Amino acid sequence: MGIYNCAPYLQEALDSLYAQTYQDFKIILCDDGSRDDTYAIAQKNAAEHNNIVLIRNEKNMGLNYTLNHCLEYADTEYCARMDGDDISLPTRFETEIKFLDENPKYAIVSCPMIYFDENGEFGRGKGGGEPTTESFIYGSPHCHAPCLVRTEAYKAVEGYTVSPKLLRVEDYHLWLKMYAHGYHGYNLSECLYAMRDNREAVKRRTWKGSINNMRVHLLACRQLNLPLKGYFYSFMPIIKRLLPRSLYIYLHKNRLEK
Repeated sequence: MGIYNCAPYLQEALDSLYAQTYQDFKIILCDDGSRDDTYAIAQKNAAEHNNIVLIRNEKNMGLNYTLNHCLEYADTEYCARMDGDDISLPTRFETEIKFLDENPKYAIVSCPMIYFDENGEFGRGKGGGEPTTESFIYGSPHCHAPCLVRTEAYKAVEGYTVSPKLLRVEDYHLWLKMYAHGYHGYNLSECLYAMRDNREAVKRRTWKGSINNMRVHLLACRQLNLPLKGYFYSFMPIIKRLLPRSLYIYLHKNRLEK
């Protein structure tokens, strides 16, 4: 878990891990130069729980670097992701571990997410099954935050690529590297993770992130030999970015509402 300026939500995120039905895990927290009380909250939890490894970047380095810093301390068969302002449902680890234990041909398992804000839940993602390479046309084939990945797959592709051109799309690029390396994944149909999708999350969607998204889409088209329509979809992040923020939020929530 890379943590950065998430003090209001970090305790709730950690509490959701303490409540997991599967308990044989450790939590690797890396503070990425937070300017609020995030690190102090993490320190308090590390003092109270012996399965927490707390590390800190010397300065803000971005999520790509931060997650690689976490991976330096990963010595388990599987690695799970989580964001510091989200919630893992109680059976998340149990369900995902059972799936990878029983399906050795897959290196990645993820699931749809529940979306919530200060007013509560407003939508749930849908889908499931095994993505094909053509799934990359429409975006990331797996939700990043709720994923569980075989550690060997992370090591085989040398983790996340650290580059300013990949900020906010580190997950899409990671899956591209893994699929190009011969690893594949599966998406469960059950929602096991809740993503906080409030105003602060919307603010993180920047022009730079949209341009990076387009760049990785184009890279996927070339590396995976995707059909021509993949190049058209590469420009969708830019088109969406041109929408007024209020309209984007409305369409986003309308698409996800139950």
